[in-house]
Amino acid sequence: MAARSANTAQSAHQPLAERLRPRTLGEVIGQQHVLGPGMPLRLAFESGRPHSCILWGPPGVGKTTIARLMADAFDAQFISISAVLGGVKDIREAVEQAQAARDGLMQQRTIVFVDEVHRFNKSQQDAFLPHVESGLFTFIGATTENPSFEVNSALLSRAAVYVLQPLSEADLKQIVALAQAEQALPAIESVAVDRLVAYADGDARRLLNTLETLAMAAAQEKLTEITDVWLLKVLGERMRRYDKGGEQFYDTISALHKSVRGSDPDAALYWLVRMLDGGADPRYMARRLVRMAAEDIGLADPRALRLALDASEVYERLGSPEGELALAECVVYLAVAPKSNAVYKAYNAARAWVKQDGTRPVPMHLRNAPTKLMKELDYGKGYRYAHDEEGGFAAGENYLPEGMADPGFYQPVERGLEIKIAQKMRELRDRNVAATGAADLPDADA
Repeated sequence: MAARSANTAQSAHQPLAERLRPRTLGEVIGQQHVLGPGMPLRLAFESGRPHSCILWGPPGVGKTTIARLMADAFDAQFISISAVLGGVKDIREAVEQAQAARDGLMQQRTIVFVDEVHRFNKSQQDAFLPHVESGLFTFIGATTENPSFEVNSALLSRAAVYVLQPLSEADLKQIVALAQAEQALPAIESVAVDRLVAYADGDARRLLNTLETLAMAAAQEKLTEITDVWLLKVLGERMRRYDKGGEQFYDTISALHKSVRGSDPDAALYWLVRMLDGGADPRYMARRLVRMAAEDIGLADPRALRLALDASEVYERLGSPEGELALAECVVYLAVAPKSNAVYKAYNAARAWVKQDGTRPVPMHLRNAPTKLMKELDYGKGYRYAHDEEGGFAAGENYLPEGMADPGFYQPVERGLEIKIAQKMRELRDRNVAATGAADLPDADA
C-alpha cells in the first residue's frame, strides 16, 4: 500500500485512504524491491511504454494504487473492473471505451485494471487475450492468489508478474506519521502506535480504516492524545484478536501445524478457531491444511490430501461461516490420521541429490523412439513393458541412470497405508534380487 501527503485543497470529507493516496511514484511507501531505483517496475514506468502485468500480493499493499499511478504516468484512460462484481458485460464495455479512446482525437492509451482477477473464470479471462495481443489496451490484474494456479496460462504468458510484499512496521509507522501530519488524527502514544501496527499486520488499508475510526471516536470525546488504554477500550475486541504483541500470527499457525502433527484434535481445533476468530483468511487456512496433509500424513493416508482439497472447495462454495465447518472437519481428520513424512523427506532428499549431482544421460532403453532414426540409434531398445511381465513387474529392470547407485530416497514408515506400501516394496526388492542377484529397490525396512 502507499500513502502520500494530501494537498490542502482536498476535501476533509474524503476517506483517509483516498486523502493519503500517492499521486507520484516517489510518494509510494513500501514495495521498494520492485519500485526502488533500478528495480523492474520502476524501470517499466520510466520506459515510457506500459506493459501488461499481474500484481500479486496480500490485501492493502498497493496493487490498485500502483495501477492508477501507471495510468497517470502514461496519460492513459484508467478503467477498473472488479472480478467479484463484474462479468462479460463489463469486459465488453471496457473494450468499447478503449476503442473510443484509441480512435478519438486525443488517441489516448487505455489501462484496464481487473481487481481480484482470479475470480474470473477461464472464458472471462480469455476474453482479454485478443485485445491484449492487438495492443488495444494494457491489462493489469491484481490478485491475492498465486497467479500460477489462478490465472490462465495464455494470459499469464502475456503479462509480467510482480510480487508485492506486506508492508513493514516502519512503512506502517510512516503512514501513521503522514496521517498525523495532515491533522487527520490527534497525537498517539508510541505504545498505541505499536499496537496499531501489529494489528494492521502489513495491511495499510486496515491501518487507515482503523485510524479513521479512531479519529472520529477521539473527536467525539474531545481527546488530544490517543493512549493505549483508550485504544483498547474503543477497539478492545478487535485488539484482543489481532494483538500480535503476545500472539504472533506465525506462532499461532505453527501451533496449529504442530498440534495436527502431534495427533491432538482438540488442540488443533483450538488453534484453528483462534486463527479464524483473529481474522485469518479461511482460504489461507485451507491452503495450510493442504500442506499439512501432504507433509505430515502423506501416503500413510492418501485420503487426507483429498479431504483437505475438498474442504477448500467447500469453503469457496459456502463462504463464512458455513464453510468454516468443513475446515474444522478437515483439521480433526488430519489430527487423528496416521502420520508419515516419508514422501516429504524423500522429495527433499531427491532435490538435494539432483542439485549436487551432474546431469546423467537417460539410459537408452528408457528413451522414447518416435522416429525411424531414433530406433536405428537404439533408442528404447531392450525396454521391457511391465504390463506384459508376470505380476505387472519387470523384475531386475533398472530405471536409474547407468552407474547411479540406488539412493533409497523413499522409506515408508510402519503406519497407516505405508505399512502395506513397505510390504510391497520388500516383495519387489526380493524379486529383483532373485532376478539379478542385487537389490534394485531401496530397503523398505530402513
